Amino acid sequence: MTEPVCEFPAYNSTNDEIKEILTNYKVIAVVGISNKPDRDSFRVASFLKEKGYKVIPVNPNHDTVLGEKCYPSLSSIPFPIDIVDVFRKHDAVPPIADEAIKIGAKVVWMQIGVVNNQAAEKLIKNKIKVVMNKCMMIEYNTQFPEDFPQITDEFCEAFEE
Repeated sequence: MTEPVCEFPAYNSTNDEIKEILTNYKVIAVVGISNKPDRDSFRVASFLKEKGYKVIPVNPNHDTVLGEKCYPSLSSIPFPIDIVDVFRKHDAVPPIADEAIKIGAKVVWMQIGVVNNQAAEKLIKNKIKVVMNKCMMIEYNTQFPEDFPQITDEFCEAFEE
């Protein structure tokens, strides 16, 4: 029997846990980041950097992304990482989870469309928080709506004329 192509998360952090993660953890390694501005990994990392997070690009194919040194792997980063944000396919997650455990990451965050229950179970057993199938940028805007530009009545009226 083959592994399912699309799993549903067997576990996920609650909204309160996500808010706590976004509030207390500020150093984010973005695994699978692209240097192309039209890619989600680039856009999310750029947004997080704009919001004051320290973004560490991780991709063996790039030297720099967003003006930051790009590391080939999590284990090559010479300082502590709080969150590992994963922009890779679900089947690439287990070795990333193993590296996250090895480096002492606090959270592994799998972006929208990325779910790996087996890796999540291992992470949780190692006291690492897990978020699956959620976008950090969307969750930030959900948890901190005061930081999100508000649409005013004047803005809406401009389109009614």
